[in-house]
Amino acid sequence: MVLCLVFQPISFGPIQVRIAEAFTLLPYLDPAFIPGLYVGALLANIIGGLGAWDIWLGSLFTLIAAIITWKMPNKYLTPLPPIFINAFGVSLYVAPLYNFPYLLSVIWIAIGEAIATFAIGLPILRLFEKNIYKNDN
Repeated sequence: MVLCLVFQPISFGPIQVRIAEAFTLLPYLDPAFIPGLYVGALLANIIGGLGAWDIWLGSLFTLIAAIITWKMPNKYLTPLPPIFINAFGVSLYVAPLYNFPYLLSVIWIAIGEAIATFAIGLPILRLFEKNIYKNDN
């Protein structure tokens, strides 16, 4: 939540990079991260989001992505659920709210998600795995 608010100018809208999305990979290590991700998204969307659409749907998409991420067979595939679910799902309401073309919104949100999850999330996942969970996944 805090990261979304600190980086608010780039966290909301049809072109976005939500730095906090980097943490959506953590359920791969432990499903205990899922409720925190959902509540964090819910609070961030209440405080800085796009109203009811973002509060309920955006948070639901985060929850769904977190659950699917938990089930991923390989840590290098963990960015895919947040990328695809948010790109296609969030664009359903962001594009019309901003009068922005849906497919263009899908592309931009997917790029933002890829930056957050691949460039930031995978190193965080490896750090948690190495220092906290000590798994050989």
